[in-house]
Amino acid sequence: QVQLVESGGGLVQPGGSLRLSCAASGSIFSIITMAWYRQAPGKQRELVARISSSSTNYADSVKGRFTISRDSAKNTVYLQMNSLRPEDTAVYSCNLYYWYQGSTYNVWGQGTQVTVSS
Repeated sequence: QVQLVESGGGLVQPGGSLRLSCAASGSIFSIITMAWYRQAPGKQRELVARISSSSTNYADSVKGRFTISRDSAKNTVYLQMNSLRPEDTAVYSCNLYYWYQGSTYNVWGQGTQVTVSS
């Protein structure tokens, strides 16, 4: 059974930085993508950033401020968030899309709260 463990959320002032981590464990043969999504109160979940072996993509609202990276040896994905704004406040969830024994699977983390406020 594959599990995702997230860490790094919290309260930060506008303009500050946070780094989220998401570590995957279990029987993962081949990771296709890892990603971060977020959901603010009263809003739909949205993709923040996604990384594959060959590319990264970002929501327009975070380009130039957030950076997604991955440690393949540790099956861990990071989200470095700089110049945070109050509108970045949301629950951030990690997503893993992987291939194992002929099938693909989608796994979600439990979510971590990020609050940007003075």
